Amino acid sequence: MTLLTNLVSASQRVSETSRRLEKIKEIAVCLRGVTPDEIPVAIAYLSGETCQGKLGVSYESLQNAREGDAASQPSLNLQDVDRAFAEIAQVKGKGASTRRTAALRALFSCATAEEQDFLTRLIVGELRQGALRGLMVEAIAIAAEVPAADVRRAAMSAGGLAEVARAALSEGVPGLSRFTIQLMQPVLPMLSHSAESTDEALEQLGTAAFEWKLDGARVQVHKAGDTVRIYTRNLNDVTERVPEIVEVVRASPVRSLILDGEAIALRPDGSPLSFQLTMRRFGRKLEVDAMRRELPLSVFFFDCLLRNGEPLVDQPAHERFGVLEGCIARDTIIPRIVTSDHATATEFFESALTRGHEGVMAKTLDAPYEAGRRGASWIKIKRANTLDLVVLAAEWGHGRRSGWLSNLHLGARDPATGTFVMLGKTFKGLTDEMLGWQTAEFLKRETGRDSWTVQLRRELVVEIAFNEIQESSQYPGGFALRFARVKGYRLDKRAEEADTIETVRKIFKAQVHAGGGAVDASLREAGW
Repeated sequence: MTLLTNLVSASQRVSETSRRLEKIKEIAVCLRGVTPDEIPVAIAYLSGETCQGKLGVSYESLQNAREGDAASQPSLNLQDVDRAFAEIAQVKGKGASTRRTAALRALFSCATAEEQDFLTRLIVGELRQGALRGLMVEAIAIAAEVPAADVRRAAMSAGGLAEVARAALSEGVPGLSRFTIQLMQPVLPMLSHSAESTDEALEQLGTAAFEWKLDGARVQVHKAGDTVRIYTRNLNDVTERVPEIVEVVRASPVRSLILDGEAIALRPDGSPLSFQLTMRRFGRKLEVDAMRRELPLSVFFFDCLLRNGEPLVDQPAHERFGVLEGCIARDTIIPRIVTSDHATATEFFESALTRGHEGVMAKTLDAPYEAGRRGASWIKIKRANTLDLVVLAAEWGHGRRSGWLSNLHLGARDPATGTFVMLGKTFKGLTDEMLGWQTAEFLKRETGRDSWTVQLRRELVVEIAFNEIQESSQYPGGFALRFARVKGYRLDKRAEEADTIETVRKIFKAQVHAGGGAVDASLREAGW
């Protein structure tokens, strides 16, 4: 059995270096030391995740669980922790918070101070060690002494790394050979990088395909005869919730298919409803027919990964585009142009924005489908909304950000009360230079603190980019920012010049027109 302390030490070494190859080497060394049954747990923890997903544990519960003394010597092994997490994830109903705290306290009483810190950050999703998911394929390949391409191809087909890592480390290349893309086994989706403009994207890609970027729900659709299954980007099966997508794909004359696309709720004029409204369809398991009448979904496909039993992921993108056009109705294919002309690309981008969409995707014509990777051949270009908000507090960072105040608590001004209404938190978009500057400035404005957070005088204004405003019961104003990230500090502005909660309400109303609705709790349980 592998002690948790070995993983904690490896995590610390990884977080202390910014060198990609050093990170990979440290992960590989750690993976070589675990047993086959422990590999899935080690992969998850080193990726900053738990095998059970969100455990439903609050900061307060974690603080209460850590009130006792830490163990003086390490004794916890990986399977001990995994069993404890599984027990906590099962706790539901009346008194759940109390029972979770008790289970956490029992786990933490067996953990050293260093292990407690690691587990705390793992549970709350703040084990930031430097993009470990992106490095894991290479680390597994080195640990198992197999080609990284074989690991990547197997992971794509398996829908994840845990079982692939077990096969690679236990059996080598022969173990990986049994993982092939197949129907009804969801494939990890390909991801994208970002660019500021279509000009920047063309400079990187040359001639490229440009597609509308919809702010909907990523879906992967598998068809075998009349059987159709729909999977989310997190590989959850949501077939029963979206019958209209099933009908669209079932109508295809092609015998077997795997398609990649986006589901979205549209108004009668074709403009998109808010992301939250689209996601309501995926959160409802009951009354699907009524929800379909109230909030019908459209689907738009942009890639074909398999046709009539033949995998296409290694084929160049332009060939996959051509196959897609022969497989599915034209009005369910994402609008696309192919160009190298800057003016044409800009005009296409502006037309997408005019129709209410997020922006465009730019894609190279000759690249394969790099499942599970943030490939350089896909680039998203969006126009972000911004708000000038006040920093209310900040949380201490971890790993590479240890010693810096990192996670910002953001507030909009409420002129009626003279106070500030919290809209959420973010640590995204901060450079090392900004982290150093803001830590010094925050400490000058400190009004109080606990072990996690430093409270601040309401003085500093920060410009925050975001994708959308959502309804949220988590914050007192009833709203939260989706994908918030720091653009920069507005030292030319005083707190009383920050944007108001009324501005936030107006933006929200403009998004949803007839009304929104919070993302259902069942979405979170489903892994969205």
